[in-house]
Amino acid sequence: MEQSKITGKVHVYGDDINTDAIIPGKYTKTLNIQTFAEHVLEDLDPEFKNIVQPGDILVAGDNFGCGSSREQAALALKVAGVSAVIAKYFARIFFRNAINIGLPVLEVSEFDIVAGDELALDLESGKIENLTRAKTYTATRMPRVMIDILAEGGLVNYLRKHGDYRI
Repeated sequence: MEQSKITGKVHVYGDDINTDAIIPGKYTKTLNIQTFAEHVLEDLDPEFKNIVQPGDILVAGDNFGCGSSREQAALALKVAGVSAVIAKYFARIFFRNAINIGLPVLEVSEFDIVAGDELALDLESGKIENLTRAKTYTATRMPRVMIDILAEGGLVNYLRKHGDYRI
């Protein structure tokens, strides 16, 4: 079972990061999901794949995950080791895809988080503590079912455990 508390080092990016910037479309036609990690954010930040560590947190501005409906964008971040994404606003389909694959996403309207900060996230309360700057932010609260889906590692695992749907 996944944890509802996450601590990690921050990588910060701007507004309007689209799904092609997260994982270029030419790499999405594979069943080898490690390919996603090898090319995650390569057009936006070619060094990201080399510096991201398991548990790190990605922070962005408005409209993160805009563009296509590909769930590979959220999956690429998760496979690369990103433990959560914080943004001022997410494209709705990216938000849904992230929850479905078990990647926590938190919306916070205002923050002053910079690269290298360490954050502690509490998915249950929506509280985000910047351990580096001794500041606290409050994310939009997620419905209980979304927290439960994340706790199971994604929608498929959740349905296997709690749903009548047979996979």
